[in-house]
Amino acid sequence: MAGSTLYFAYTALIDPSIISAVAPGAEFAFIAHLPETKLVFPHEAKAWNGSLPSIVSEPGNTVWGAMFRVSTADLRAITAYESDEGRHETHEFKAVDREGKRHAVVTHAAIASTDLAAPPSRSYMERIVYGGRHWSLPTGWVAGIEEYVEEPLI
Repeated sequence: MAGSTLYFAYTALIDPSIISAVAPGAEFAFIAHLPETKLVFPHEAKAWNGSLPSIVSEPGNTVWGAMFRVSTADLRAITAYESDEGRHETHEFKAVDREGKRHAVVTHAAIASTDLAAPPSRSYMERIVYGGRHWSLPTGWVAGIEEYVEEPLI
C-alpha cells in the first residue's frame, strides 16, 4: 500500500471484524511487540462495563499486538474510534517484529494516570483475546490477557 502508515493494534481493533469495520482498507502486516511497555486500565467505559486498556512506558514489560498498513483515511477512522475510547494518537512507541527489527508506528494511548479506574471490561478483553488468537500472538501473552476474562478481577 503506497503512502501507508504502520499501525500497532493492541485494543479491540486487534479483532479482525472490528478493524475491518472501522478501517476497511487496513492490511495485516505482521505481529510485533512494544518493549518496555505495560498494559494499564486507566479509563472506565460504561458501555463496556469496565475499564479499557492503554499503554505506558515501563521497564521490564512488553505489549504484543498486530501491525497493519493503513491509509491516511483509515488512520483517521482508527483515531476517531480510539478517541471515543479515551485514547489519543501517539508516535512515541517503537515496535519490534519477531526478527528483532524496530519499526516506527502509530498507536493510541490514554492521557491519564495508570491507576485502575475500574476492573477491566471482560467483554472488551474477549475481543482482544479473539484477535490475539486470530493473528497468532504469543501463547503466553494471549493466556495473560485471557486471565482478565476468566479470573475474578478483584
